[in-house]
This record gives sequence, C-alpha cells and structure tokens, in this order.
Amino acid sequence: MTTLVLTVVGNDRAGLVSAVAEIVQTHGGNWENSELAELAGAFAGIVEVSVAAERADALRAALEGLSATLAVTVHTGAPEGTASAPHSVTLDVVGNDRPGIVHDVSSALSARGVSIERMSTQTTDAAMAGGRLFEASITVVVGPDVEVDDLVADLERIAAEIQVDVMFAD
Repeated sequence: MTTLVLTVVGNDRAGLVSAVAEIVQTHGGNWENSELAELAGAFAGIVEVSVAAERADALRAALEGLSATLAVTVHTGAPEGTASAPHSVTLDVVGNDRPGIVHDVSSALSARGVSIERMSTQTTDAAMAGGRLFEASITVVVGPDVEVDDLVADLERIAAEIQVDVMFAD
C-alpha cells in the first residue's frame, strides 16, 4: 500500500467531502486520517489515504478532475516507520490574541529541533474581559536528543514575554 496525503482547498459548499471520498473509494483507497474545516468561507483540509501502489497514479489523475471546485494537491507520505519519533508532548497556549503568537511559539520549537505533529488554533471573544482570546493545542514530536526540560524552559520564557499561558501534558 502507498500512503498519499491530500491537501484540499476551495470555496465552501455542500458535497465537497463526498466528492473526494467518492474518488478515493472508487479507486480502492482507504480514507484514514483527516482534518477538515471551513475557515472564512473557504473549505480546507488535509487527508491521509492509503491505496494500492498500482492504483495511486489513477487516483491522483481522478482527483485532478475536481479542479473546478477544489484545488487538490497530492503528496506521497513517508514510508511506514519513518514518519514518527519516539516521544510526543502536547501543549496548550491561551492568552489575549495578538499578532505573532504562533510565530513566537513555533520558532522556539523549531530552534530546539522539535517538529509539530498537530496544531489547532482558534480565537474567540473573551466573555468577561472583552477583546479576543487566542487558544492553541499543539502536539509536538520530541527526538531523543532534545532535553524536554530545556524546551519547557524556553517556552515558559516566551510565554512570559508574550503574556500567554502554556500548559504541558505528556
């Protein structure tokens, strides 16, 4: 089996997921993991699909047929066993929204050689204080050569500078 990672973007409307799922199913593919969302009137997502190697090219070609409604990019996933690292850590970031929070946190992670496995962010109205509240949940993959205590210290320093709370869970 071959793993394909699809990115999809288009104007939001009913039936987009169904159209992609139909093509995947027709070509014998298995829809494994996905993150899909409507953001500001656009539909965007990433989908992991497994398919028999001899059917991958036909699946790619069929997905190109969606170009009138969705921009679909197909990437070949990493071979099994090479895509994951030994240790994951989840951190939650919460604070008053302002430009640069994602940049500052992701830069600190990158500087330590830590890879973001999954990240979800949102802004909401801060009910009691007014203004906007920024929230992020980030799962990172920490390699064996990374000292988690050093990473935590870096993020706590940045959190104090940008005035957000960072909470960790192993």
